[in-house]
Amino acid sequence: MTDNPAPPVCYRHPRKETYVTCVRCERPICPDCMTQASVGFQCPECVKEGQRAVRRGRTVMGGVGGTEGIVTKILVGVNVGVFLIGLILSLSNIGNVLIGGAPTPLHSFGALIPLAAHQDQTLYGVATGEYYRLFTSMFLHYGILHIGFNMYILWVLGRYLERDLGPIRYLALYLVSGLGGSVLTYMLALDPASVQTASAGASGCIFGLFGGAVLINRKLGRDNSGIYVLVVLNLVLTFTVSGISWTAHVGGLVSGALLGALLAHAPRNHRTLIQTAGFAVLLVIFAVLVLWHTGVIDDTYQMPI
Repeated sequence: MTDNPAPPVCYRHPRKETYVTCVRCERPICPDCMTQASVGFQCPECVKEGQRAVRRGRTVMGGVGGTEGIVTKILVGVNVGVFLIGLILSLSNIGNVLIGGAPTPLHSFGALIPLAAHQDQTLYGVATGEYYRLFTSMFLHYGILHIGFNMYILWVLGRYLERDLGPIRYLALYLVSGLGGSVLTYMLALDPASVQTASAGASGCIFGLFGGAVLINRKLGRDNSGIYVLVVLNLVLTFTVSGISWTAHVGGLVSGALLGALLAHAPRNHRTLIQTAGFAVLLVIFAVLVLWHTGVIDDTYQMPI
């Protein structure tokens, strides 16, 4: 009398008998571990190994990923989060902050203020070395309408551009365009009133996305009529509604258009290097302009304002 050999069992579930093996590693696998392949089935480990070996596809502009819109979601979340923190810090004046667009304590520390003085006559602002205000001002807003409009445009246009550019190029376009708007605002602060005026908002970034989208769509042969209408309407509002910083809008639009041309027309060979160098050159130009204008303000306002 001879003993019958034990039936094969799944390598991951020893209590489950199976006569099916992985087509790659030939280990026995049960139905819970099977993944349909072009021929036969594969085990979980071989499926993971195959996914790691697959090269991720690039976007039309050379980026990788972006289909999920993760960066756009993060940017919206950060802007809304900062706005909510400002509301919490202004509970005693929340109506004026929410509806009237009054500043919050965060604006005192982060809004773009070229040069101003505290009650004790100590100076503060970008010209005193607070260059971070050029960046932090892009995440502050005045009231629910201000942030609501900007975040709506960012949500609609941002995911579309992130898919075309990939997350890294898209984020660079957003941030550097915003800096372009901040730099132009700072550069044109010459008289005492404009030097002491605080400004904030993601509008420079949004206009940068408009400018970038126009050049990228032209490269891809897409219709730009919808974006042209939005840009014209926003520019009309910019120059007709009081209290809007037209410099941030125009600076962002021009910066975004320049960067959009770079992203759209960089030669395929060494594309990443050329695009990175272009962004770096523009940032250096911004830095030189800011330092130069700081010297102008310092020479003009040597006494407390």
